[in-house]
Amino acid sequence: MPQAPLFTLDFADINPIAMQHSLGGMSARRFLRDCWQKQPLLIRQALPGFEGVIAPAALFRLASRDEVESRLIKQTRNGWQLAQGPFTARDFSTAPKRNWTLLVQDLNHFLPEAAALLQRFAFIPHARLDDVMVSYAVEGGGVGPHFDSYDVFLLQGMGQRRWQISAQEDHELLGHAPLKILSQFHAEQEWLLDPGDMLYLPPGYAHHGVAKSECMTYSIGFRAPTAQDLGTAFLAHLQDTLSLDGVYKDPDLRVTEHPGNIPADMVDKVVTMLDQIRWDNAGAADFLGAYLSEPKPQVFFSPPAAPLSRERFAAQVAISGLELALKSRFLYRRNRFYLNGELFLAPKLAISTLRDLADRRCVPRLGTLDKNTLDENTLARLYDWYRAGYVELISGKSKQQQVMRGD
Repeated sequence: MPQAPLFTLDFADINPIAMQHSLGGMSARRFLRDCWQKQPLLIRQALPGFEGVIAPAALFRLASRDEVESRLIKQTRNGWQLAQGPFTARDFSTAPKRNWTLLVQDLNHFLPEAAALLQRFAFIPHARLDDVMVSYAVEGGGVGPHFDSYDVFLLQGMGQRRWQISAQEDHELLGHAPLKILSQFHAEQEWLLDPGDMLYLPPGYAHHGVAKSECMTYSIGFRAPTAQDLGTAFLAHLQDTLSLDGVYKDPDLRVTEHPGNIPADMVDKVVTMLDQIRWDNAGAADFLGAYLSEPKPQVFFSPPAAPLSRERFAAQVAISGLELALKSRFLYRRNRFYLNGELFLAPKLAISTLRDLADRRCVPRLGTLDKNTLDENTLARLYDWYRAGYVELISGKSKQQQVMRGD
């Protein structure tokens, strides 16, 4: 199989001017106003020269790892087949020449270039960004006509894929299929995407992509939790954070003739006790910060094998700076920062630096660390994050830093 050249994204690509070019000359502001969650947008040569950020052979090796979420989908005469990774080299060498697809989630967790690709869409809050999924397909490969409940940008890498889309309201699914495939699909528009072309689709838009040749498509997806998911998670958050006062009492209890009946007075008293449960915008923000930055269940971090002492760590941060680990999610609201589900209340002195780290995923060398740059409490927290593998020191060989800053 041909080896797709790596496409390096540098810091110059991650700014409003570059994003305007990626949106076909449309400004990010206009895109959000006219297209976001409203209508599809086809952008020819959104990234001229783009062939992908990983070669097929490297993608197959990635799909063989336990910590990588991957799926192999085949369409046969008997219907659709779905297998979950990890896979072996034999799974790919013995696969048919047509009609199969490999999906790999969270490519940005493992490849700095994919993280930089995701960062191109930072005109949308990180709280909404999800991941970069890559789809490798041989001729005829696809996952069937379907719809997503979230926004998605489909960026074509190597090869060609034909996309058909429909605004149909019929979302009935095939029965007994291992995938969520539409039972009826009525294409209204279609295009053949070449390397560098990109298609944006709002939530609920039916689409069907089929590989014209061996190809790779990069899907930039966004988080769209359901009200049920949010409600369930918020109740769990309240359970962990609530502290209610009082004990149930009924000194005015009367003799009952129906001991199986729940007294109305008891219900009233319990309602009064539960009325202590309150939340406001600040509490909701704390919930969202923890919920949206919490790593997925399969995500594990790699602490440094030989961590520096706190003193050496501080000296190195001053010289070279810090970057987030590829798997880290860092959000903030005002002076409250949420890294991988953990809350840190930042002192005023540290807010600017931590916001840069959250927004850009890296901060350059900070110079001599003293009371005018970072306070001891923040430095101690950064050191804890470093020991946990959440943040990393930038070195001369840091590929992530080279990609994200254009060095």
